[in-house]
Amino acid sequence: MCYNIKEYIFFSNEELLGAAVEEESEKREDLVIGRNAVLELLKTGREIDKLYVKRGDRVGSIKAIVAIAMSRGIPVIEVDSGRLDKITGGTNHQGVAVLTPVVGYASLEDIFTRADTRSEKPFIVIADGIEDPHNLGALIRSAEGAGAHGVIIGKRHAVGLTGTVGKASAGAVQHIPIVKVTNIAQTIDELKERGIWIFAAEPGGVPYYKADMRGAAAFVFGSEGAGISRLVLEKSDFRVSIPMYGKVTSLNVSAAAAVILCEAARQNRDM
Repeated sequence: MCYNIKEYIFFSNEELLGAAVEEESEKREDLVIGRNAVLELLKTGREIDKLYVKRGDRVGSIKAIVAIAMSRGIPVIEVDSGRLDKITGGTNHQGVAVLTPVVGYASLEDIFTRADTRSEKPFIVIADGIEDPHNLGALIRSAEGAGAHGVIIGKRHAVGLTGTVGKASAGAVQHIPIVKVTNIAQTIDELKERGIWIFAAEPGGVPYYKADMRGAAAFVFGSEGAGISRLVLEKSDFRVSIPMYGKVTSLNVSAAAAVILCEAARQNRDM
């Protein structure tokens, strides 16, 4: 739940989820710590995924830091001092830290350009609210391996391109455009206007091997707990699923993505 505190917008601890909690460990290259370092980084205009601030600290340069972040649309996340200590690996953080992507984000147009360059129909992957960095990294690895032209991720309630994501992708983040958007539902509308069919990986859908996934298409995979958001699901053209025959009723999101994306790639190469 997002809520207002004075003139700023913050997210509650519960909404940090894997995007922050999983990353609590040793000092990381994708983390910039300390008031002066963070303030100067914000001034450069460099891409930033999230700003962490210590709860209740709104004096001096912290107020300026938060104001700049908000003006740039950067999510500001309040955490208690103990949590921030863990995120920063015990470094003297001075109440503030920012998380930066390990590689630069691409634009939606970059995905279409990549498809045109290969003389292929657009093949796109959408990660809707995936919060675990290992899952996102593995999904990106599967997408790149299947020949997808790009991956779209959400700006909020989802993990960005952290160091852990990069490692879990086995380097795939360096070889495929990753686009970060504010609103996935709106982005889907834009994709549909450009002739892209939207396939949602959802229990109860058509078995993936029976679905016709040829042509320009985007494949949506939801978060580990909630799955695909309601609005995104409503905007999807087709729903596909992976039949399960054992006691376990579902696959990990990155494993499910590998199965469906490889079948989509096979169908398009057999055309």
